[in-house]
Amino acid sequence: MPAIVVIGYRDDLDRAVRNRGLDPFYIVQSPAVPPQGIDHRVVADIENAHEILRAVLSAPSLRLDDVVGVLSVHEMGVFGAAYLRRQLGLPGNADSMKVLRFRDKYLQKSGLPPHIRRARCRYVTADTSFEELTAEFGDVFVVKPANGGGSLRTTIVRSRQDFKEALGPFPTRSDVAAVAESFVDAPEIYVDGVWGGGALRWSTLVRYHASPLSAAQGGIMAAYILDRRLHPELFQQAENLTEQVLSSLEAPDCVFHLEIFAEEDGLTFGECALRLPGGLSPRSNELTFGVNLFDVEIGLALGEGVPEIRATETPERFHGHILLRASSDGTLTRADFERTFDIDEMDYSASPDARVGPYGMVGYAIVSDPDESTLQKKIEDIVRFNEVS
Repeated sequence: MPAIVVIGYRDDLDRAVRNRGLDPFYIVQSPAVPPQGIDHRVVADIENAHEILRAVLSAPSLRLDDVVGVLSVHEMGVFGAAYLRRQLGLPGNADSMKVLRFRDKYLQKSGLPPHIRRARCRYVTADTSFEELTAEFGDVFVVKPANGGGSLRTTIVRSRQDFKEALGPFPTRSDVAAVAESFVDAPEIYVDGVWGGGALRWSTLVRYHASPLSAAQGGIMAAYILDRRLHPELFQQAENLTEQVLSSLEAPDCVFHLEIFAEEDGLTFGECALRLPGGLSPRSNELTFGVNLFDVEIGLALGEGVPEIRATETPERFHGHILLRASSDGTLTRADFERTFDIDEMDYSASPDARVGPYGMVGYAIVSDPDESTLQKKIEDIVRFNEVS
């Protein structure tokens, strides 16, 4: 059976890979390991291309002649995936330089033309003067990993002590580990889409219930698809910005996830990743538009190119998703959610041994409605129910 190397693990992608008749072999970083019985190797650093290659070359259960592709589940694995493709002579994007433009926040923002509005960004270390940063960015700014993802180790800095604590987790001897950015105080939306042949082939626009940063700090991650008919100007602006960013950075054929700040006087670019969208966004997109981003991503990894995207133009229902957390006292159950709300799909574990995923999730809910405002309220009610319970 043909094999595919996958960096990182997620259940829904695993099903999609197996439905393609492929045998997945996973490279993961503890504690995010696959369920028992799924073939994998653990590495200490999922971004260390040297270690990833050694893990693949030495895997006793993997025959290199059987490997037909490489893909990454998340942002932290895209450089390693490109590196493996080049070393093993496999199809898909193998240009490490292009990948870095979509990994390193400073390289990405500095690589854009001047007319694209974005947060100001620079590398920082423990030797960087706090006063220098406030003079450049103002009294409030953000510190984050230069190559981070999912708001990991992202901190809003309001004081010298905040700055010191924000740099605590970073290597002390690296000039390129962390960046500081100007703080953009505006709601966040994102574009999920497919880019091919230097053009935008398909996209959708999604609004976060709350910012990813608040979810990373203990809030609940949720998002819902917007109705183009209600926001024609916003969609046009987002698509124009997306095309300018991806073409300026010379994006390869890819599935992408691009984040935007929706300020009152226009859109400000946040960041863009060459990867599948996180959470349940792929499922929400499939249910709303009939577009299977997993299949597109797998096809690109196999060298099939970007397919013709046949999306539903006017969906009957729009979908959103919530990454549910455990309740404070451990008594909240799946039945409690299903008894209280009209839910399309869900999974939830009240077990104290439940596997905890990104943003503290122990389950999820997908909801839908023909009306965007009603869908938004459903999500708000479920989030509040999860928080209070």
